[in-house]
Amino acid sequence: MKYQAINPELFIKNRENFKKHLKPNSVAIFNSNDEMPRNGDQNFPFRQNSDFFYLTGIDQEKSILLLCPECPNPKLREVLFLVETSELIAIWYGHKYTKDEGSTTSGIKTILWLDSFETVLKEVMSTTHNVYLNTNENIRYSSEVITRDVRFAKDIKKKFPAHNYHRAAPIVTNLRTSKSSIEVELIQKACDITEKGFRRVLQFVKPGVMEYEVEAEITHEFLCNRANGHSYSPIIASGKSACVLHYVENNKECKDGDLMLLDFGAEYANYAGDLSRTIPVNGKFTPRQKDVYNACLRVMKAAIKMLVVGNTIDKYHAEVCKVMEKELIGLGLFTAEDVKNQDPAKPLFFKYYMHGTSHFMGLDVHDVGSKQEELRDGMLFSCEPGIYIMEEGIGIRIENDILVTENGPVDLMKNIPIEVDEIEALMAKKK
Repeated sequence: MKYQAINPELFIKNRENFKKHLKPNSVAIFNSNDEMPRNGDQNFPFRQNSDFFYLTGIDQEKSILLLCPECPNPKLREVLFLVETSELIAIWYGHKYTKDEGSTTSGIKTILWLDSFETVLKEVMSTTHNVYLNTNENIRYSSEVITRDVRFAKDIKKKFPAHNYHRAAPIVTNLRTSKSSIEVELIQKACDITEKGFRRVLQFVKPGVMEYEVEAEITHEFLCNRANGHSYSPIIASGKSACVLHYVENNKECKDGDLMLLDFGAEYANYAGDLSRTIPVNGKFTPRQKDVYNACLRVMKAAIKMLVVGNTIDKYHAEVCKVMEKELIGLGLFTAEDVKNQDPAKPLFFKYYMHGTSHFMGLDVHDVGSKQEELRDGMLFSCEPGIYIMEEGIGIRIENDILVTENGPVDLMKNIPIEVDEIEALMAKKK
């Protein structure tokens, strides 16, 4: 791992909080992610299952967490299973956790090699009635790939059909939505690295550069600052490509007079940063570009103020859309009279602003959480209004990461340049 060691107290507390929600005589079992094949004998870079990482801090494949708070054998109440390492494995595949390292990282005292899992499972299952199994219940998740957790669930139900089975995901999801102080520090680090990437871009972009060159500059800065890499595929969209919400080709030339929409974020210790900015390729906004940008910025500033305890994302977004509607009228895209006569099911603003304002953030850039639940202290959200005028070749999105607290919203990206004057001044100071 590139990131620095995390205080194991984070994972100890996370497990304690999780166990409080279990029924009596229960065991909960979590699996690490699989290594995913790329081609030939190559795998994609490993990324840990977010729930597993949340409870253990272990960033390695073929690992299992077993939690059985009432197990008669006290040594089996918390067990972490790891692949047994050796000199041969170290030579061919690199360093793997030792038992001591697994314990130091996770705060778990009982560390066993993976080949002992079946024996331990039989002992634990003989003393429990309820089994909590984990699956990916992120509402955005969609994949034909069968995960390690799902394969395990099918297998254990065949071996132990008389037990009562329950879902672990709702418990973990509820816990993950509110960030602890240690988590906020890690996310702030991701945001700070993201800031360095953006400032580097401001010094680099000019007419004639390629979008993929801009992406390379960001990637360089991320890796130099201990980031895992990008927390999602970066969007480097110049010209009309900025009106494509999930444009990731990043293969076009950046032309004089065009805007460039940047949407990227560093991932640090598996926690995501998520930033959007829109800059002029030549370093100077045209009057129209500036008007549209400032309209979007005003919507963002109004939206941030609404991210408060007790609100909900659904209610909040509805209010943001009202603010956006007024700004779009001000830009001459339609009139107040047009709004009075519009089909309520097809509001006019949707042509220019067709996505949500915020999503949960954390170990996943689109983190777990419900848009209908009330906002609580410690929740983290993106705030990313956008205005997309395809016929003018203008696509603008501005986004910061906002922490909800009892004392009001806290902008974790408040130091990243955002005003037109700031952006133009920094782009004028190219080396």
